[in-house]
Amino acid sequence: MTLASVLGQPRAIDSLQAALRSGSVHHAYLFAGPEGVGKERAAVGLAQALTCPEQPDVGCGTCASCVRVARALHPDVTYVMPDEERVSRGLAGRSDFTGTPSRELRVEQIRGLQERLALRGLESKRKVAIIASAQTMNVQAQNAFLKTLEEPPSETTLVLVASAMDKLLPTIRSRCSKVHFGPLSVDLVAERVREARKLDADTAMLAAIMSGGSLGRALALDVEALARRKDVVTAFESLKGEDAVGLLRFADEHGGSREDADATLELLVLWTRDVALARVGQVASLANRDLQALAVEVAGRTSEVMLHRRHGLLEAARAAVARNGAPRLQLERMLIELFAEGGR
Repeated sequence: MTLASVLGQPRAIDSLQAALRSGSVHHAYLFAGPEGVGKERAAVGLAQALTCPEQPDVGCGTCASCVRVARALHPDVTYVMPDEERVSRGLAGRSDFTGTPSRELRVEQIRGLQERLALRGLESKRKVAIIASAQTMNVQAQNAFLKTLEEPPSETTLVLVASAMDKLLPTIRSRCSKVHFGPLSVDLVAERVREARKLDADTAMLAAIMSGGSLGRALALDVEALARRKDVVTAFESLKGEDAVGLLRFADEHGGSREDADATLELLVLWTRDVALARVGQVASLANRDLQALAVEVAGRTSEVMLHRRHGLLEAARAAVARNGAPRLQLERMLIELFAEGGR
């Protein structure tokens, strides 16, 4: 796991390698882009390059120092992430917390980071801090972190990894050197998924398309869920405004948890895009290629205005669920509003 091993992000990696070669590494970086496209892998690779005794400013990836960086065990490389993320990665157990593990990066974590950065490096001249899911810092944490950016410790590099850069304070964004990571190509994701999960080519391609260019998401996709998406789309398109029981049943079946609701809404956003593409004859670009006939049929009875409205309601419901809104209620509200003014 070195910078050179990060796939599909040549512009981002070239800029970091150039900074390392010229000795002009910034004190703070903001790695911004979608989930699962290599941002954190690049942050680890940068930390290796800055601490590797074998190949300084490159990182060999195999020495004891590089291996410990990759395993989050290096004394001069600090990882900070929300408690819930630590649990999901197996770095902590739920029993380690008195209450529910927080989804936010809290001010206490930032203050702990500041205390650690104030200490002299134990093995390396330079210290590195990787702040994963930086967009989850609450306001108090961001204000505390801003002090570190304004008065950075000597010989320290801070790397903020964020999938939603706009959730960070403008003052934080302005003090970081931004490195942008884009979605990976569908072909690259499909190839990696096919190799890693031993899938057939068609299933791997479908997983790649459904992931939106995120290798991480493609690798995590449930293959059975890919098959079930047909049932979700078909059930959604069969809903009728006058059938209130049907609307409530759909919300109940797909709003049992925040994860289920978000997955359903995300699928329907992608499906709405497919319908819009079918409406202008671009069926070759459909994500759900095996549902082409249905996309064309729906496109024939759905106006452009209604597609825009549908997309807006779906995205609003996703945002509400992300803000801890009750998933089933958000699905119910979306469906009721969708049919409120003349259907879809």
